[in-house]
Amino acid sequence: MPKVVIALNTAWNLVNFRSGLIRALVDSGYEVVAVAPPDEYASRLAALGCRFVPLPMDNKGTHPGRDLLLLWRFYQVLRRERPGVYLGYTVKPNIYGSLASHALGIPVINNIAGLGAVFIKDSWLTRLVRGLYRLALSRSAKVFFQNDDDRQMFVSGGLVGQAVTDRLPGSGIDLDKFAPVILPSQSPTRFLLIARMLWDKGVGEFVEAAGLLKRRGTNADFCLLGFLDVQNPAAISRKQMDLWVQEGVVLYLGVSDDVRAMIAAADCVVLPSYREGTPRTLLEAAAMGRPIITTDAVGCRDVVDDGMNGYLCRPRDADDLADKMERMAAMSLAERAAMGLRGREKVEREFDEKIVIGKYIDAIALVIERQKSALAVRQLSD
Repeated sequence: MPKVVIALNTAWNLVNFRSGLIRALVDSGYEVVAVAPPDEYASRLAALGCRFVPLPMDNKGTHPGRDLLLLWRFYQVLRRERPGVYLGYTVKPNIYGSLASHALGIPVINNIAGLGAVFIKDSWLTRLVRGLYRLALSRSAKVFFQNDDDRQMFVSGGLVGQAVTDRLPGSGIDLDKFAPVILPSQSPTRFLLIARMLWDKGVGEFVEAAGLLKRRGTNADFCLLGFLDVQNPAAISRKQMDLWVQEGVVLYLGVSDDVRAMIAAADCVVLPSYREGTPRTLLEAAAMGRPIITTDAVGCRDVVDDGMNGYLCRPRDADDLADKMERMAAMSLAERAAMGLRGREKVEREFDEKIVIGKYIDAIALVIERQKSALAVRQLSD
């Protein structure tokens, strides 16, 4: 039975974003080993049919000693497991897991799901990460991107060869799990932002826009859902969130293992992010028939046909965001429902999880077949 190792920066990420792929691989006859730092979600992986291997990881640190230790840990795990293919996601598994795999002669398939805060600014850290990506992707069998902007940036920057790249429609959406739900006939209008609480997600602009609309007398609630105090230089502190809530600007809803109930209670889902791969929260919202508002930025704009299933606003522009939210709040229930329906249709056409899974199954099968052919040639030459 061919073995596949899939590595991410959290077990939470594996459970929430890669469950469909893991199940499909197991159903296709692969032995799947999931590698990530242990957390409270790790125990759920067994139900997907895979085996979990804990691997400690300093996700946001830049200490060279700790990163070398991570490279060594990946090397040890991969040398012991000897998979037929390694699937890397998120920055450190993509870089250090790939480097360890290359050293062991294990084929690699990468997924560049979004470049994150480090690529938004030009700094020594950006240059370092680019250099590490160039090295890590130099021998990969396939490198998937979630939008063409990131793909072209890597290709034009010499970080990866065009021939091995392909585009995926985000991480894909389970259209049965995220099914359309009738819009609530409620007042006030409820706007919901779902994300890790980071400045780079546009949380500050959302709060500022909420304040503007409250001063204009717009009858609306402005809700935030997602992790606080995450390990990230752009993290929003609990103290800051408490201040916003005390001022009566926004409602903080905490975190949720299942966002469907939160989306169902919302009239519109908003993500004013500065840059994304393809934002899954917007895909989930659109799949459930919710109109969305997001920025005309890399990754975000791919999910919205402006004026059809939502609105695009200018990045880092709270005034423009407020105008788009005010326009949404002024709509009738029927108009918002029509927008939501067009969003559902768009997700069905372009972002079905089956598209993502199909591309992975094909890519893995091709890699395994190449290995078998290479082994046969070596045996004949011997």
